[in-house]
This record gives sequence, C-alpha cells and structure tokens, in this order.
Amino acid sequence: MSAVKSTVRAEAQRERILTAARKCFIEHGFHAASMASIAETADISIGLIYRYFEGKNEIIVAIIEQQLTLLRADLALLDNSVDLAARLAEGCGTCGTNPARRLSPALFLEMSAEATRDPKIAAALNAFDGAVRGDIAAWMSRGKDQGGYGQPETLSPARALLLQCLIDGLKVRAAREPELDKILLKQALDEILPAVLESPV
Repeated sequence: MSAVKSTVRAEAQRERILTAARKCFIEHGFHAASMASIAETADISIGLIYRYFEGKNEIIVAIIEQQLTLLRADLALLDNSVDLAARLAEGCGTCGTNPARRLSPALFLEMSAEATRDPKIAAALNAFDGAVRGDIAAWMSRGKDQGGYGQPETLSPARALLLQCLIDGLKVRAAREPELDKILLKQALDEILPAVLESPV
C-alpha cells in the first residue's frame, strides 16, 4: 500500500472512531461509554482503536481539536451580512454550519465537566477558547467594507468574550431546554446582538 493510501486509510479510520465516540458519549455519557461500545458502534475492534488513541480522554482531545478546525473554517467565512441571530437560533449556540459534525450541547457539557478533572482536556478546551475568541475579535475589528464591524482593537477582545459567553450559555440552554422556541430565541438575540457587534459611535 502506498504512503498516500495508507494515510488516507488511517484518517478514515480515525474519523470513524471519532464519529462513533461522539455518538456514544452523547447517548451514554463520557464515563458510561466504554471503549467496547465505541468499537461496536464503529464496527471495528477495540485493538484498532488503541492503535490511534490511548484511551477515551485522548479521543475527547481529538474531538475538541477537530471541532476547532471546523469552527475556525466557519468563522473565516463570517461577514457582517450574516444574520447571526438567525444562525445562532437555528443552531442554538453554535456557529458551526455542518450539522453532522456539530458539537452537541450534551457533549459540550460532558467535555466541560471532564475538563475540571483532566488537565489535558482542560488545556485543549483552553486552546479552543483562545483561538476562537481571537478569530471572533479579528472579525469584529475588520472594517465594514471587509465584512467586519470596525470595532477598535481595544474593545473587540472584550466583545468577543461576551459573544463567546453568550454562545456557551445557549449550549447549556439547548441541553436543558431542547424544545426551546427558536422564534422567541431569535427575537431575544435580535435585541442583544447589535449591542455586542456594532462599534460604539
């Protein structure tokens, strides 16, 4: 097998494991989901999983890193013509545009709880938060003719943090209230987002 084919195959196997792990973590919780259940869901052997990951914590870190790549790609496409209130209401707490690979509210809560006990997961989430916050601040600071909001660079980091806290709060709300009225949510977001996004006069 050529090196290229081997790499493609390895990436496909790795993605298969991550997809199965996300499903198991959401359905059973992080601690109740065993490596055996992940292997069964992925339809592979446990031994194959251990070729790629030492354990569940490494799988969580890989999911976080994957989500960061996906979210940063979405953030790079944002401009001020996007109806952010509608996007957040529809996704209820995520800017991600790929539903199949979007981080679910339940998994977000599982990861956040596990980060209080595992330094590697905490470090991965901190890196995630820092990178996303930086991308949001850069978007807000861009001129309006470049798709941003022209916020001063002295203000955009604080506004980015505020938006990040809002999105994280929406994830918690989505987990607790999955049938939340999205029309009402959009109305609420329409009230608050201009104060976060628009540059002060």
